Amino acid sequence: MQIPDLPPDLTFPKLGAAAGNVDFAFEAKRAAMGPYIVQRWGWDEALQRDLHARRYGEKPFFEIRRGDDGLGTLSFQVLVDHIRFGEFYLFPAFQRQGTGSAVLAHCLALADRLGLPVRLEHLLWNPVGSLYRRHGFVETHRSDIHCFMERPGPG
Repeated sequence: MQIPDLPPDLTFPKLGAAAGNVDFAFEAKRAAMGPYIVQRWGWDEALQRDLHARRYGEKPFFEIRRGDDGLGTLSFQVLVDHIRFGEFYLFPAFQRQGTGSAVLAHCLALADRLGLPVRLEHLLWNPVGSLYRRHGFVETHRSDIHCFMERPGPG
């Protein structure tokens, strides 16, 4: 599945297996999530690269792009009974400008057209949870480190 463009200027090219794509997605994760990972565990480069490679192989990754600028990544995976949304990382230079809200709303509208709920997870201490709550997500459960959320489907 492809993610349609978000006018006036955002596109979502699917990232393939080329090393440059994998590296771009890893750098987006490091920039956006690094501070939250370091808070709890420190940064183990080999471990983080291994985790990233596994996630990259498990789900489709898309670049968030505006013109010549790569703003970050997301994963949007259509499953039988829900959409799995994740790997949503914006480089710090593009955060807190409404881009994340616009991209999330765009993906939620796509999920609504498909008639499916959306599920995601985030680190408990990452403030991104407030963004998800503003967009209708509710907590379904927690682990020691993750908050699991769902936004019900339409109707």
